[in-house]
Amino acid sequence: MKTNPSNPSRREFLTTTTKAGLTVGLLGTAFSDLLAHPHQQVVGTGFTQTPLPYAYTALEPHIDARTMEIHYSKHAAAYASNLRDAAKEEGVDTAQPLEQVLGSISKYSAKMRNNGGGHYNHELFWSILGAPTEGGLPTAAGTPNAPEGALLKALKTSFGSYEAFVSQFETAAKTRFGSGWAWLLVDASGKLVVSSTPNQDNPLMDIAEIKGTPILGLDVWEHAYYLHYQNRRPDYVTAFWKVVNWKAVADRFAAATT
Repeated sequence: MKTNPSNPSRREFLTTTTKAGLTVGLLGTAFSDLLAHPHQQVVGTGFTQTPLPYAYTALEPHIDARTMEIHYSKHAAAYASNLRDAAKEEGVDTAQPLEQVLGSISKYSAKMRNNGGGHYNHELFWSILGAPTEGGLPTAAGTPNAPEGALLKALKTSFGSYEAFVSQFETAAKTRFGSGWAWLLVDASGKLVVSSTPNQDNPLMDIAEIKGTPILGLDVWEHAYYLHYQNRRPDYVTAFWKVVNWKAVADRFAAATT
């Protein structure tokens, strides 16, 4: 099975991407205001596709290599390419973080909304996944990379327990009609919230019903799972926890709440 030979190391990828996703709307603060705070390191999402930090086979058996290859090299790549086309057509400066565009997406075309969202969502998605041996539940003794520390405390504070969070997140993912995403986000009050969005929308957008900074996302478009799971979306959602990189999620949480 083909792998991605140009992948950087996982450490290099996380260094450059885990704090992506801070936006105009982060905690109700403008992006320029965030830059004025030196304690908060802000790395915006660009308009080009980032190489995967792992091989296409890395998430097996939970997400198969063929699905990963098609998902990354075809679907996600198309969003990135179409986003750049939309930016050129609409005179958008691609040197700025994509988050700035998403924060006022209502001012742009449907092409910008669909492809800007699609590109951002997938860049986040790749960054919060990891090999099955590196993901797990906090209740599994000795399991590396499980939620812990400030993130686990915040999950318990916001949802009552980690298990209650998982249940709410799975419900959002399983019941999203048609195509879309399930999210764990930090809202304007600093609280963790679960939401879902249709198509390629996300909580950064000014048109989102529930707004905030996403720190965990699950793609429930059929192209993300159909080759392996067919119509069994609930099985795919359950398997997702086996490949979550909780360290990356914790880093995003820290960046969004610092």
